[in-house]
Amino acid sequence: MRRRQLCHPRTWCVARVAVYIYPAVKACSATTGIFAVRSMRAAMSEAMSLMGARRDGDEAQRPSLAAPDEWLASDAYWRSLFFFNAYRLVVAVVLLAAFLIFGDRLAFGSSNNALYLYFSAGYVVLSAVWFALIASRQHFHWQLGLEVGADILIIAVLMYSSGGIASGLGLLLLSALAAAGLISRGRLTLFYAAMGSIAVLIEQTAEVLEYSAPVTQYVQAGFLSIGYFATAWVAHTLAKYLVATEQLAAQREIDLASMEEVSQLVIQDMDDGVLVVDEQGVIRQYNARAEEMLGTLRRQRRSRLLKDYSPLLADQLEKWRNNIADQFNQDRAIVRHETVSARFVPVGVSRRLGAVIFLEDLTRLETQARQMKLAALGRLTANIAHEIRNPLSSISHATELLQEEPSVNETVGRLLAIIHDNTQRLDRMINDVLKLNRSDRAHREIFSLGDFLMSFIEQFCQIEKLPKDVMTLELAASPNIAFDQSHLNQIMWNLCRNAVRHCRREKGSIRIAVDLIGSGDIVKLDVVDDGPGVPTTLRNQLFEPFFTTVSNGTGLGLYIAREVCAANDATLDFIETPRGAQFTVQCRGS
Repeated sequence: MRRRQLCHPRTWCVARVAVYIYPAVKACSATTGIFAVRSMRAAMSEAMSLMGARRDGDEAQRPSLAAPDEWLASDAYWRSLFFFNAYRLVVAVVLLAAFLIFGDRLAFGSSNNALYLYFSAGYVVLSAVWFALIASRQHFHWQLGLEVGADILIIAVLMYSSGGIASGLGLLLLSALAAAGLISRGRLTLFYAAMGSIAVLIEQTAEVLEYSAPVTQYVQAGFLSIGYFATAWVAHTLAKYLVATEQLAAQREIDLASMEEVSQLVIQDMDDGVLVVDEQGVIRQYNARAEEMLGTLRRQRRSRLLKDYSPLLADQLEKWRNNIADQFNQDRAIVRHETVSARFVPVGVSRRLGAVIFLEDLTRLETQARQMKLAALGRLTANIAHEIRNPLSSISHATELLQEEPSVNETVGRLLAIIHDNTQRLDRMINDVLKLNRSDRAHREIFSLGDFLMSFIEQFCQIEKLPKDVMTLELAASPNIAFDQSHLNQIMWNLCRNAVRHCRREKGSIRIAVDLIGSGDIVKLDVVDDGPGVPTTLRNQLFEPFFTTVSNGTGLGLYIAREVCAANDATLDFIETPRGAQFTVQCRGS
């Protein structure tokens, strides 16, 4: 009894608290300190790395969780903060309304009514004012930290005014810490938990000192602190998983966008038509060639139904979907006056999920096959012509020798002349075929076109025994061209022989004109005659091989001339005129 009288009652209470709760306070403080130090250390390391990234000017190396630009740019973070503040406002209103309605029937404000009323009302006002700060979209981290700090302070004060840990108000911090951890994507979550634990321990100590609360409630405070850290750790782990998932989704989105662009480029460059149709028959993607076949498609995706543009193709697609066999009879379909073949490829594991339709232009394929056949036939013809040339020369030479015999009568001479003329005709045809095989071998040289034409006209008139005034040369310019002279000579001989054959052979019947087109880069060479011209029904066949209107012609002259022009990057065309015929050669000047 004397020992107790030596001490003041309040001092003795404090001593008892110190003796009984020291181990619990030490353990909780150590745990709180460790987590707080780790949280602050992580925050400082992120801040230092961010400052280093800014100082080096390498914005791309910023940590994804610490880049403020990403926080400010994303509406999802601010939207989450908005809902979190709305939750805080609801909680504040419920706490204030419960006190005003039920009064002393609840534990709220049982220790200090005025303190509870002021802080619960302030909680409501603060939560309402915070919506304006969120609308400003500035300083996200500061706003979140201040909100969590205000929750911890206000709830701790409300616990103190409501009887301490027994009021159950400390459980409200669990949801606040979990929400803060998810909103901040794991940043400073454990630090918030440490702040809440310290606030609960301080509140419990004040309860013990002020209201002589049972010391055993420190165990409940310790368990509540452990719950804070557990909740914060779970929120931190979920936030890290969420960040990793968001980064993976963003990367996959970039990859998918890149793949979509690449596939779109590949589809657009394909010669065949490509259509991507979903399970409802809506055209999702298409290329320009498919649009040429089906017509101009509408830009609204919902209204781009395949059956609206090609009912026959839609019917084939439906048959393909209903046919479970691997082989499907792909019939030809006539789409917009074009014969096409449709090939269907499923998009997924089932044909009902969608299909990629490849439209092949059979007309183009048949044209290519025909060209390949003509090329093979040309090579075969050249080989045959080469083999025929030697025996044909022997026949022609033997005929000439027989014609020189004195015993040949008139009938035999006439027959030998027929043999000689036909062998010469066959020889010219063989020469034309061999020239056709060598038409792509151009050896270009730069020369004056005017000088070449004057020399050609003089030589041509001498060989064909024509008066010089039959051919006239009109030079609007005398440009230099890059052309194979032997090829140009072959072209001019062919065009001028045709003109001589059909003209009137009067003065100026054949006119050769040279002019420049545009800025002078294109040289135009015209060969015009005053003959009857070319009938309209035959104009489309002029440049076809083996087409001729002359009994002793080979039909290869104009065809070879056009091929030779193409070998020299020039063009040869027939120009319609009111009278006579006009052939125009266009080439580049040098």
